[in-house]
Amino acid sequence: MLEREGVIKFDLAFRAGPAPAAKLLAELEAWRRIFRRLGLLGQDPRRYAGLGFGNLSRRAGSGLPANAFIISGTQTGHLDQLAAAHYVTVLACDPAHNRVEASGPIRPSSEALSHGVLYQADPRIGWVMHLHSPEIFAARQRLQLPTTAPAATYGSPQMAAEIARLAPLAGWPGLLAMGGHEDGLLAFGAEAAATGALVVRTLAAALAS
Repeated sequence: MLEREGVIKFDLAFRAGPAPAAKLLAELEAWRRIFRRLGLLGQDPRRYAGLGFGNLSRRAGSGLPANAFIISGTQTGHLDQLAAAHYVTVLACDPAHNRVEASGPIRPSSEALSHGVLYQADPRIGWVMHLHSPEIFAARQRLQLPTTAPAATYGSPQMAAEIARLAPLAGWPGLLAMGGHEDGLLAFGAEAAATGALVVRTLAAALAS
């Protein structure tokens, strides 16, 4: 049975703090709105037991640890538009010990560990997009998408290890499917536009069956 979306499963060391700088959020918000319109991110009572699904992140940049990143907060999928208070900075991830350290006005997404392992795996990665597409997921074999083992559930060290293993095989920018996470996808790359465009092209290819 596939895992439900939206429940934080890692050990979270969280402290309240300021929201990320607004200038770092504009492009995140633009792509979030695009993916909401495409049904790849959001919240729908007919999908995933009504829980929010999908989240976006970007590398945090100078003045913070090398692999720090900004990610949307947990269970914000129902909101049409996010404010700065809906984003949080993840300062460190330890996939082997299933631990995340974060600071901000809200707790991070339940998929923060999956994002973090990608930033650790490749310093070129500046953006990670976790999305849900039944169409792409169903066509993952035809589209030759690397797919994590079904036994590796979301937010777990096993999923983190699978993502690290498959990331080098996923192309650049990259896209992989999450075999143990219903309809789950991870896209990543150096730039938001190229990474987002890869997702849209892949959706078009999935629909052209």
